[in-house]
Amino acid sequence: MTKINAKITGVGGYVPDYRLTNEEISQMVDTSDEWIMTRIGIKERRILKGEGLGVSYMAERAVGELFEKTGLKPEEVDMLVCSTVAPDRLFPATANIICDKMNIRNAFSFDMNAGCSGFLYALDTAQQYVKSGRCKKVIVVSAEKMSAYTDYTDRQTCPLFGDAATAILLEPTTENTGILDSVLHADGFGRKYLNMKAGGSEYPATQETVTNKEHYIYQEGKTVFKHAVEKMAEVVLDVMDRNDLASEDVDWLVPHQANLRIISATGNRMGLPPEKVMINIEKYGNTSSATIPLCLWDWEDKLKKGDKLILTAFGAGFTWGAIYLEWAYNS
Repeated sequence: MTKINAKITGVGGYVPDYRLTNEEISQMVDTSDEWIMTRIGIKERRILKGEGLGVSYMAERAVGELFEKTGLKPEEVDMLVCSTVAPDRLFPATANIICDKMNIRNAFSFDMNAGCSGFLYALDTAQQYVKSGRCKKVIVVSAEKMSAYTDYTDRQTCPLFGDAATAILLEPTTENTGILDSVLHADGFGRKYLNMKAGGSEYPATQETVTNKEHYIYQEGKTVFKHAVEKMAEVVLDVMDRNDLASEDVDWLVPHQANLRIISATGNRMGLPPEKVMINIEKYGNTSSATIPLCLWDWEDKLKKGDKLILTAFGAGFTWGAIYLEWAYNS
């Protein structure tokens, strides 16, 4: 029986026009461009402005670009999964809303929430449907409106986050290319260090939860930083070992864009030179699950068929993981 792999055959993306700079942040809270750049590495982040605009607004544009670049038609899509921590609504799934907006009528769709690791979880889930032969054309959307949950009076978190959406197309291949390995982890002990307390069934929205600012992102930065550095490096080295990859075999590290120091530490542990590490955090900030595909969108014209990539992320939950893939096309 012929083995089927899943390969990425296109990338679409969208970022809002509005640029929230460090200078503007420094007028909101006691911080500075130097402090943010030194400790985080972010210069600006994109923010979605406009009443009634949620992640589906951005996702619609990312999927539209994917259609335009690949020639994919709505009726050809078999499945759409949307990775997000900022859905339009608790229900229906944002994936369903995206399908409606894009006239995708022959697919099943659902949302996935794995924090900043969401793209890896969604990509690994989607590839199983392709490898099994059940689906031939699958869209993985990662769309985040982090500004909706950011407290712009909180000096610790407000410089971190931005908004963006991406869409990638997965298709089958009988070549030994595409997604070749994945390792995913979760440990629920980390839930208390990075979360949003209210808004779910445990603490529904009340006047008190709003007054107490419990609908914003809470993060215990030092703890999250420590575990992110440790786990991202650990899982990347595990994937390299599983696939007999030396540092010189890896063409690109594509890390979650949360903090420049975490990215640098992961690349150093792999023995990679800086020019092999995709970094765009200075332009977009942390867009949660959208950061990794946003890098693929930014670097698409630099990627060559046969390039070996390792994607890695760490997020709320705690969740973390890595995916090893071989790029399948030249732009």
